[in-house]
Amino acid sequence: MAVFKPKFITFDCYGTLINFDMAGAAAAIFADRISPERMRAFTDDFSSYRQDEVLGAFKLYPLVVANALFRTANKWGVECTQADCDAVMKACATWGPHPDVPAGLAKVAEEFPLVLLTNSTDELIKNHIPRLGAPIHMTITAEEVGAYKPQMKGFEYMLNKLNCGPEEILHVSSSLRYDLMTAYDLGIKNKVFVNRGHGPANPAYEYTEISDIGGLPGVVGL
Repeated sequence: MAVFKPKFITFDCYGTLINFDMAGAAAAIFADRISPERMRAFTDDFSSYRQDEVLGAFKLYPLVVANALFRTANKWGVECTQADCDAVMKACATWGPHPDVPAGLAKVAEEFPLVLLTNSTDELIKNHIPRLGAPIHMTITAEEVGAYKPQMKGFEYMLNKLNCGPEEILHVSSSLRYDLMTAYDLGIKNKVFVNRGHGPANPAYEYTEISDIGGLPGVVGL
């Protein structure tokens, strides 16, 4: 079979490319309020509330994080302050790529334009693009779109801006919930699931699975 050669390779950024350690940041901040044996459940709730926050009306990502953190703390009956929320966002700006990312991205960037579709703000993403180790053709943020994934609007906006159809791109993500389920629903046939352990796999969504970005060049025949 011929290898699919996309017009663009599009990516989720946080979690897929950048080592997005919200759980670690929250664990460090709340270590004085949540016991070690209960911390995983606390940070899992924080993750669930963040997803719930992005499904509603648009707000900038620091408010998404703050609302989710306050809701998590309320559920757990512990104190949460705005300083705690600010500390999480400050940590976020410092994170770099997974170790496999720069070399894998640089390889595919030799032949394909790379596009980021990210649940970020215009300012926050500026911290992370230079750390990826490859040229990025276009970056589209949730702030630009006015909506977050897993809502469809970001994908629709991206396809319109790229002037291409869903059959012309390859979308790469480590998240079924935020990206690959929506991509499937929109008819994006060519998808890659980077299995970083962020959630359960589900082959019904018709993706190619790789363990890290080092496997991506092989998917596109490089």
